[in-house]
Parts: sequence; structure tokens; C-alpha cells
Amino acid sequence: MLNERIGVYICRCGGNISDYVDVEAVKRNVEKIPGVVLTKVMMFTCSDSAQEEIINDIKDNHLDAIVVASCSPKLHQHTFRKVAERAGLNKYKYIQANIREQVSWAHSDNPKGATEKATNVIKGAINRARLATDLMPIEIQSNSSVAIIGGGVSGLTAALQFSDLGINVYLIEKSPFIGGRILQWSQIYPTGDNGKYLLSNIINEIKKRQNITIFTNAELIEKFGSVGDFTIKIKIHPRFVVKNSDHFEEAIQKCPVSYPDDFNFGLTERKAIYRMPEGAYPELPVIDAKICTKCGECAKICGDAINLDQKEDIVTLKVGAILVTTGFDPYTPASNEFGYGSTKYVITLPQLERILSLNEKQKDLVFENKRIENIVFIYCVGSRQKKEEGKRVNEYCSRYCCTSAIFTSLELLKKYPQMRIFHLFRDIRTYGKNELFYDEASRKGIIFIKYDDNNPPKVIPNKDDLIVSVNDILTDNELLEIQTDLVVLVTGMVPRNNEDLTKVLKIPTGRDGFYNEIHPKLKPVETVIGGVYIAGTAQGPKNVQESVSSALSAVSKASSFLLKGKVELEPNIANVDTNLCIWCNKCFEACPYGAITKVSKGDKEVANVLSGLCKGCGACVPVCPNDAIQILGYTDEEILGMIKGMANKEGGVL
Repeated sequence: MLNERIGVYICRCGGNISDYVDVEAVKRNVEKIPGVVLTKVMMFTCSDSAQEEIINDIKDNHLDAIVVASCSPKLHQHTFRKVAERAGLNKYKYIQANIREQVSWAHSDNPKGATEKATNVIKGAINRARLATDLMPIEIQSNSSVAIIGGGVSGLTAALQFSDLGINVYLIEKSPFIGGRILQWSQIYPTGDNGKYLLSNIINEIKKRQNITIFTNAELIEKFGSVGDFTIKIKIHPRFVVKNSDHFEEAIQKCPVSYPDDFNFGLTERKAIYRMPEGAYPELPVIDAKICTKCGECAKICGDAINLDQKEDIVTLKVGAILVTTGFDPYTPASNEFGYGSTKYVITLPQLERILSLNEKQKDLVFENKRIENIVFIYCVGSRQKKEEGKRVNEYCSRYCCTSAIFTSLELLKKYPQMRIFHLFRDIRTYGKNELFYDEASRKGIIFIKYDDNNPPKVIPNKDDLIVSVNDILTDNELLEIQTDLVVLVTGMVPRNNEDLTKVLKIPTGRDGFYNEIHPKLKPVETVIGGVYIAGTAQGPKNVQESVSSALSAVSKASSFLLKGKVELEPNIANVDTNLCIWCNKCFEACPYGAITKVSKGDKEVANVLSGLCKGCGACVPVCPNDAIQILGYTDEEILGMIKGMANKEGGVL
């Protein structure tokens, strides 16, 4: 049944539209179209007064569909759907025609063409409105539990917030200990908090919560279902240490296997059986299966506290949402990049942080038996790299590095006032309040030298010292040679290698390798997979404050339906006409979301759409040889009607 009483509302948008589109001419053209019984031009259709006017029009004129010609539906679709509902009209009988972003802004240099195009866009929307049918949101019952993948500061903060809301939390950490990178930093800007103590406070709170379950040495291996009703499987790798013992320290000393310690970025070594520093959780040691020789020395000392025959375990969980907070890795410089690897006195900023922590109680800063009195920092190592054909580079800015380097320099000066510090930079990006650190560093005598990225500094070994040559473009490109004890490369963030997890969750990554949100402003923590959220540095470079903020945002989004016990989804999904379907498998192969399955109906097999997974992308529609699939709200007839309306034979700008 066609809708034959359509109302059309054309917005001026305060001049954003009407300065370039003759809205009165558009009105005159539109009101002649059969089925349009009401046409109005409004200053702001989204204003409260305009909304009330539209509601009254729908009631008084018995409108059975409306078209709002204004801005992008991304901004006000929810607003006008609410207007339709308040007037007693099915909200899917409201159609948006975008005549601002797609017309007036795009064609501000051609008002005549913009006016013709606006008329055609509205004609297309009217054709669709004429065919619009009553649709209802899809309602799915939701499990009130959440899985958090990654036990760093973002994941731990989110776990506490979910717990406070009464939501059951399963915290899944791939490494043997929770805490992430924060435990490695002796001080965290801008507060100067010690990472170890900050983490201890968070973990002490988590220990008190009965509704938080922690899985360490664990990874997600399978995911089924959809938003509100996920079934996940996690593989828990053995720790081999099964209970406490008073003899762990002796066992660690006796272990014959040594290996570079990742926690200290390779500056020190650890044994195959090891424990993390104070503040980590769990407090039990772990045996690294990758390097353990199963010699049994530790088991002889610790008895039944160690079980070298322990097997991996598979656990199945039901959750309503998944939050990914897998963190980042520091960039590792290439061999001989600014001298890295060719001399032990070229290190990275994270390594310097660990050196400071290891020297915490020493009067002097000593590294490799040498007293450090001069330090040169070189910025943008591993970030803002130039494109190279056939090579993946990190073009992005890691954002936190400049402030972190300056904050570390200020801490060095507090402890070692006589130290001379140089910062060689392309640009300083201490955004927001972090600019105060830059000002303080300048006032305290830290020297900043700007170089051209086409002529980067050179690091030259010179017996026990290093010579850093750099052209200072702020002093007429003068060549400076700085004798230094230590060069610190200010390295950026790179995405973790989460290839297996990415395949399981099917969430996309950007060209930078970090996980992609749907929209950086409007949906900053949601992914294209409903019910799967991202936060922290898994999403891109952030400092601790920003990581925590994004985690809290994700908690807010996920809890909005977890607490209700149900989730409402858009009804614009694929719909199968089982009378026409012959199950040729083509729709199944085309679906990027795994939303189509095969079911039996009578004496034949047909396609079935899983409403919780389908995104209405339409990939299945063109591949069907029998035209057995349509997208509700975007049927072939509706789309053809829109095309006919826009394809005006008289021309115009398209």
C-alpha cells in the first residue's frame, strides 16, 4: 500500500542551506509532486518549536510519511524519528534528504545547480517515502556479563566500573600477569604517580569485587553469536606454578635458563621461572614454557607447588558485550637507526624509564658502568615516518612521546641537577596543559634544537662517548656537534600483533594497524561488530588519561543495554523470500559478517539471516540469482524510486 499523504519540511539551517539553495523555489517544485499534501520551509527543522509544529502537522493532516530535507542523518536522524513517534507515526516512515553536506556545502559555487540538485534529492526521498512500510526495531535479550580482552590500565579501569554497575566481568589477559605497561613506568605524567603504586591501588580494589573473574595466560580463540548474546571460548595456558611456596626465590636462583627480560626491554635477564616486581598480580611466579627445558630443578625445590605436567584448559563463557583493551608495543628502532644496536649507549625512551627505576636508590645515574652526565634526546623515532615504496611505515604521530620525553627530562634534573640535556626535535607537540612542561623545561635550561626531517641528526661513536651532529634550523642551519654520554631515541607506539584476535572478532584495523572505531567523533569506541567495543591504546596512541577516558566511554556505551537486559537493533536488515531462495551459497560467501546460515524449510534448504549479526550492508542482494533477498527499508523498488527522483532529465548537479 502506497503512502499518499506525505509532508515535506525544507530547512534553511540558518543560511547554511538557504544561502546557496533557493529553498522557496525548491518548495514550489516539490509541492506539485503527487502525494505531497504539505510542504514547509523552516529556519531550523531541529529546533524545539519546529519539532512541535511537525508533530501537530502529522496529527492534523493525517500524514502517513514525512521527508525532512536538511543535514546529514548522522546528526539528526534520532531527533526526527522521535518526532514521528511522538506524533503516532512509525519512525521508519520518516525519510531524511541531505541537502546541506551533499548539496549546499558541496556546490556553494553553483547556486542554480545546487537548487536543481536539492529538488532532485528531495524527489528521490519522496519516492522512497511513498513506499516506506511500518518496521519495528529488532529486540534481543542480553546477557548481563562482559568480557574485557586486555588487563592494562584501560581494561582494569573498565572492569571496576562495570563491577560498580553490577555487571559480571571476565578479564582476559594474554600475559601471565595483569597490569600492562603501567607497571614499567616509575613515574607517569602529568601527576608523577608511580606506576607500581597506582596499579597496586587498582588491583586491591579488584580483589574486593566478587563479580570480577580474572584469567591470565589466556587468549580468546572463538566467538559465536551477536550483540547481547555472545558465546566465547578462551584458552588458558599453563603457569606450571599451582600454589604458593616459601622456596620460589631459591628455585629462581637455581634455574639454569636465562633470557632477556621483556619487562626491562632487554636491559637485564630473567630465568625461565620468574615473578614480576611488587605490584603485579598474581603474585605467584610463572614458568615460561617457550624457554623452559623441563629440567625439574624448580620442582625439586618447591615440591607440589610446581606441576610441570599441567595442561592448557578451554573455558566457555556467555557474555553480552566484549571490550578490547589490548594496548600497544613501543617501537623498536631498526638496526643502526640513529646508531641503535651499533653502540650500547643508544637506547630508547622506555629503556631509559627502566634504567631510572633500576637506579632509583643510586646517587648518580649509571649505565653500563658509566656515569651519565649528558643526554641527547632525538624525537619522532618510529613516528611520522616518510613513505617508502614497498615498506610499511608509521606515518602517524604517537602524540604522547614529546610530553613523555620532556617530563622524563624534568625528573632527571630533579634528581641530577648538574646533568646537561638536549632535545633534538622536528616539532614539539605538547598539546593542552602539557605545554606547561615545555615552558618549565625551557626555563630550567634544557636545550631544544630543531632539525629538518630531510636532514636528521647523525650519531657517531667516539670511544666511550658519542658525537651527535645536527643542523639547527633555528640558528641559520648552523652545524652543531654535541658530545654526549647517552642518546635516547624518543620512540612512538605501534599496534600489538593481534592477528589471531582480529580474525576471531572480525573487527577492522586502519592503515596504521590500530583497531578502527565507527566514527572518531560520533561513535568513538564502537566497532562495526555490534557489541564489540575498543578502548585505550588498542585504538591508537594515547596517554594514560586518554586511555582511561576512552575505557569509561566504552563502559557507558556497553552498560546502556547490558543493564536493560535487552538490546534494540535497526530493522534495516536482509530479508529472505524463502519461496524464491534455492540456497546457492552465494549470499553466504558474500556476507562479511557471517550473518547468513543455511536452514531447512520443508523439502529444501534456504538462507536464514541472523538478525543480531546482519548490518544491512546489502552485499548479499546483488549476488542472488533469484532476487530472493531484499534489505528492509531499502528494497530494490525503493532504491529505484530514489534513483528516478534524482536522475532528472533536465540536468542539474549530481
